[in-house]
Amino acid sequence: MRFNPKPVVLAGALIALLAAAAPAGAGNGGFAPVPPESPNAEGITESFWLVSLICLGIFLLVEGLLIAFIIRYRRRNRPRDADGAQIHGSSALELAWTAFPVLLLVVIATFVFVKLPGIQDVPAASAGQENLEIEVTGSQFTWEYRYPNGVIAVDRLRVPEGRTVELHVTAPEWDVIHSWWIPALGGKIDAIPGRVNHTWFRADRSGVFDGQCAELCGIYHSKMTAAAEVMPASEFDAWLEERRTQQDAGTSPLGEETWEGSCAKCHGLDGEGGYGPRIAGTELIEDPEAVNQLLRNGRGDMPPVGRDWDDAQLSAINDYLEQDLGG
Repeated sequence: MRFNPKPVVLAGALIALLAAAAPAGAGNGGFAPVPPESPNAEGITESFWLVSLICLGIFLLVEGLLIAFIIRYRRRNRPRDADGAQIHGSSALELAWTAFPVLLLVVIATFVFVKLPGIQDVPAASAGQENLEIEVTGSQFTWEYRYPNGVIAVDRLRVPEGRTVELHVTAPEWDVIHSWWIPALGGKIDAIPGRVNHTWFRADRSGVFDGQCAELCGIYHSKMTAAAEVMPASEFDAWLEERRTQQDAGTSPLGEETWEGSCAKCHGLDGEGGYGPRIAGTELIEDPEAVNQLLRNGRGDMPPVGRDWDDAQLSAINDYLEQDLGG
């Protein structure tokens, strides 16, 4: 009985197509981007889908022709030592498969360059409402946010809905490169020591949007998560004012946030120790000056995580250590 390879080839092609389509068909199974929640994120998503669809079309065309040629020009009953049919070149075909890819690249480049200003350029402030500018500092292994009125928040960024937010992103000079990325709100932006990069977003609905440091930055890179909580404008204004008042009075949750964001990832949530030594119940946390020196200057494998912290943040972390982790 003569073996017929056609069913095997067709089955293999079908399996390959199903495997390629499975991630897209599974909602957001790792292939499709998350739904965009900001105009710049929409531009990135549209560019992604254009390039993806063109790549898929090229894949189907090339693989389809490959399968067609395998079937059409298979050996059949020809002796193994006999030459196959001689196929001569076609100038028209050769010009076509040269011009077609060039045309596709022109289409992609044109689309991307049309979208790029809307992705990169910060929209001008609208009448009666200025853009909200926030300083973002990435360090091992946390994100710190500073608002125009002096409020400091750690790991969770809070912003008003419907308002353009400008982020000025950097990292301390003693640190490594990080990358701030919340996919629903736009592209990645690097936090480079000694340099300030800029990005923006405008979310038009409330919610919490999660992200992750997108640059391998050390042993606890996976714990360097980010979150942006978009709030109604009135709620945000109330939160910002209340946080300012609390911070002035020394009653804000800044100490707890700083501990969980900058310290607990190495020393354990309860100070029980982990990559870093045990903190809870030690003599160190009973001595604020010693804690400040450690945070400012570092020691051994511990970097100077608090070198750029102001007195309010140092006081907040010391109060938290004494109240919650003291002996």
